[in-house]
Amino acid sequence: MSDLFSLAGKKAIVTGGAQGLGRMIAEGLLRAGATVAITSRKADICEAAASEMGALGTCIALPADLSTPEAAVDLVARYRDAVGACHILVNNAGKTWGGEIDSFPDKAWPGVMAVNVQTPFTMVRELLPELGAVGTDDDPARIINIGSVAGMKTERLSAYSYAASKAAVHMMTRDLAGDLAARNITVNAVIPGFFPTKMTAHMRDEDSVDAGLLAHIPLGRLGKPDDIAGIVIFLCSRAGAYVTGAQIPVDGGVVGCG
Repeated sequence: MSDLFSLAGKKAIVTGGAQGLGRMIAEGLLRAGATVAITSRKADICEAAASEMGALGTCIALPADLSTPEAAVDLVARYRDAVGACHILVNNAGKTWGGEIDSFPDKAWPGVMAVNVQTPFTMVRELLPELGAVGTDDDPARIINIGSVAGMKTERLSAYSYAASKAAVHMMTRDLAGDLAARNITVNAVIPGFFPTKMTAHMRDEDSVDAGLLAHIPLGRLGKPDDIAGIVIFLCSRAGAYVTGAQIPVDGGVVGCG
């Protein structure tokens, strides 16, 4: 059992891994023994985060603004030069836009769909040589797409393009899982609920969380770093080798009990 959840020797890339959920995931992978490359739009933030996480293991900063497919292609080329092999791809970088329906702008769609849907697909396509080279029957390569409860149920967030993009990510995950199974690559979606990130900052302050939000969550609390890191480690380790095409909510019961 001691190595059931070990990621020793694995190499991973986590997009958007310098902050928020991405950093929680990156730290978990590092603690499990993986070498991890992280991205962020801002080079200083990316490099500072990699330096701080270096205390946990080998963490490499690869700044990238993933708003275009060309940027994703360039990122993979730089990852290939800096790290080489890829056992784990976590598509976490995301973008949102909120606004009332009467004034929700057309410009709120292209950028959100590009970052949340097209970029993850491009990352998968470009890393297929690396992922396919390391996957075996017993130890497949792993792709994890980060979805959202907003893409599974109506959350009344007035974030129309974001919710649609995450629903697309969930379906794309299933399509990719079916197409890549024969190459010994698993593809799963992790579907977070409400965590203490920038996206929930308006619902909490340093000392408290909006009571209405907590009442909406059956377990009555926000997610913690170990909650999101744990499910990703499971999916990437020997313990999760037989799981593909799954959509796994990590949300305190918002989806399953709703």
